[in-house]
Amino acid sequence: MLVKSLSLHSHAFSSCSFSASEIGTNPSWVPLKSLNSLCCSSKPRKLCRFLCLSTQNGGFRENSGEVGLGDAVIIVDHGSRRKESNLMLIILFWMSDEFVEMFKHKTGYEIVEPAHMELAEPSIRDAFQSCVEQGAHRIIVSPFFLSPGRHWTQDIPSLSAEAAKEHPDVSYIVTAPLGLHELLVDVVNDRIKHCLKHVAGDADECSVCSGTGKCRLY
Repeated sequence: MLVKSLSLHSHAFSSCSFSASEIGTNPSWVPLKSLNSLCCSSKPRKLCRFLCLSTQNGGFRENSGEVGLGDAVIIVDHGSRRKESNLMLIILFWMSDEFVEMFKHKTGYEIVEPAHMELAEPSIRDAFQSCVEQGAHRIIVSPFFLSPGRHWTQDIPSLSAEAAKEHPDVSYIVTAPLGLHELLVDVVNDRIKHCLKHVAGDADECSVCSGTGKCRLY
């Protein structure tokens, strides 16, 4: 089996190909240190320790570097451990739904579903089911997390693998988290500037802070 041209849009990686002998028969994740010689053009600050690849359920099609017909994207956020945090759950549901709609509109991808890793619904399993019902044959699980950690290396791959068992004809991949991406600099700077304008009385609260009373000087 060959996984071809898996492009990671980061200056730390270049497109790469892996043979089954290089990545193993059926890994859910592969240590990045074993891939450095294959796909790293540089190693700035050791951006992440693991690259998550799933070759289960038949692996990936060749020349699959773009999202196309039959593909679906699941955007996974953390969810909440605290069921009693009703306000935060309402905000969580609203933000995830709004972001998914924004993402779908901007990218033009036909099948995009939200999922929460913990407690809150829809779960990763629910999202998988919804994608398959809409005709997906390949599912891209995209963690809406800033940095790689246990949730990315263990929890999300495990939950995705469990969900995929119900759909043996569907392949999937768990992509890298947001990580050190230069566009995040613009996002953070935009948040800073807007909050300072709000405190100065020159702007309304942003959609994130609205109604929370959080955007103020202490």
